[in-house]
Amino acid sequence: MTTTPAAQDATANPFGPDVVAAITKHMNDDHPDDNLLIVRGLGGQKDATAATMTGLDGLGADFTAVVEGAGTAVRIPWERELTERREVRVEVVRLYNEACAALGIEPRQEGEH
Repeated sequence: MTTTPAAQDATANPFGPDVVAAITKHMNDDHPDDNLLIVRGLGGQKDATAATMTGLDGLGADFTAVVEGAGTAVRIPWERELTERREVRVEVVRLYNEACAALGIEPRQEGEH
């Protein structure tokens, strides 16, 4: 089966491996509590005790949530397709704020991220 260029474009990750690695490292090193709130509030893993961001692409972010001692894959879609690195931060902040609202937690103020 041959894949058309349009189909290849639809499945290609607009973020190279170096960008994905930098973003996931930042989220895991600097925002582990935010990862946990996101998987609890938006990923259907209310009993998660920890979470790490494991990847992302133009359509969403991937996490591993620890639930009852076992890793569980969680995929959280973006609100819209992303094509530029700078869009990721805006979208992660949105996910964080939505997760806080879903969990009834007061989010940090914008300057505290």
